[in-house]
Amino acid sequence: MLLGTAMGATAVPADAAPLATARTTACPTGWSSLAKTRAASTSTPVTNVRTGRHACYDRMVVDIPGASKGSLGYSVRYVDRLRQDGSGRVIPVRGGVVLEVRVTAPAYDPATGAPTYPARAGRPLPGVDLAGYRTFRDTRFAGSFEGDTQLGLGVRARLPFRVQLVTGHVIVDVAHNWTGAR
Repeated sequence: MLLGTAMGATAVPADAAPLATARTTACPTGWSSLAKTRAASTSTPVTNVRTGRHACYDRMVVDIPGASKGSLGYSVRYVDRLRQDGSGRVIPVRGGVVLEVRVTAPAYDPATGAPTYPARAGRPLPGVDLAGYRTFRDTRFAGSFEGDTQLGLGVRARLPFRVQLVTGHVIVDVAHNWTGAR
């Protein structure tokens, strides 16, 4: 059976399925699992750490409101164990591997020493729930020592990652796999 053809319309079989428009997300590629660093620092304090799920990667964002992009520094690398600055104490982090995230900004007010981020050393990051994440397994606060804030991110395997800076934020994305496939 054909649908009616009025005023030059093309005849279309009634049982024809509508054409599906495939929307695919092209996952970024070219990332690596090698350490990434940027030498800069700020006295503007960390106020929050949050995470998010994306089609191709899991994301951690360290919020440093008011810090200029040029003043943000970091060191992000895979480590055998997360060792707390100052004491050297090992902080257990669940996952196949540990990604150490250091941000060169304090998690306290430099003038008073009062905490600006309500985390406790050795404990999971407050407000972060990793249920349903493909790559992230655990988060831990190691501490804030001499102006650096140290975090542990448990990842299921050594996967490629990137670090991006946006004014007031250090962003760490860890890919779901090496191939860029969704």
